[in-house]
Amino acid sequence: MPSEDKPFHEPRKIALNRIYTRGGDRGETSLAGGQRVAKDHGRIDCYGTVDELNSFLGVARASAEELALVYPELQNFAAILKRVQHELFNLGSILATLPADVHPKQARITEAEIAQLEHEIDSANKELPALRSFVLPGATTLDAELHVCRTVCRRAERLLVTLSRDEDPPPYCLEYLNRLSDAFFVWSRWVNTVLGVPETLWEPNAGASGSERS
Repeated sequence: MPSEDKPFHEPRKIALNRIYTRGGDRGETSLAGGQRVAKDHGRIDCYGTVDELNSFLGVARASAEELALVYPELQNFAAILKRVQHELFNLGSILATLPADVHPKQARITEAEIAQLEHEIDSANKELPALRSFVLPGATTLDAELHVCRTVCRRAERLLVTLSRDEDPPPYCLEYLNRLSDAFFVWSRWVNTVLGVPETLWEPNAGASGSERS
């Protein structure tokens, strides 16, 4: 397919030959449109947290790819995680851009990404047993990694809600983060099912206060 037919521009003009510029040594950074803002600006906090999520997701994808050598069911799942990483970069792109500077073919989140997540959530959830308690992360390493992704995703969502009190959030971004965090929860349960490992369920009386005393 010719690049003109793709919804977003490819990053042709990006050159990352020089990593440090000293431009941010005074606590400022640049938005996509060139505006200088403080590094703790709400918009920076939002896409910085999305970047953090992408890094944790990379760890989970690496785990899934390694496990797929033994559990072929995880091959397609690893590909889904890689796709989500690309989507998170698209999300970061639009969050780093003020509305007035958005190009018509700039990478962003659309209804298609949300619909795809909903399809994948429903598909995975059909294979899961009914849940009778809350789940504790850590039944498997991949399960725990996906829960880390879920909680970082929720933090990104909260930061975007805070930003939206002063600025209009880009379309579909809040919906996407909300749906993605749900996906991470369902996926964390699904991978345990694939790996044949029981979930760790919350037991309120398993804490020190509920233990037997001599």
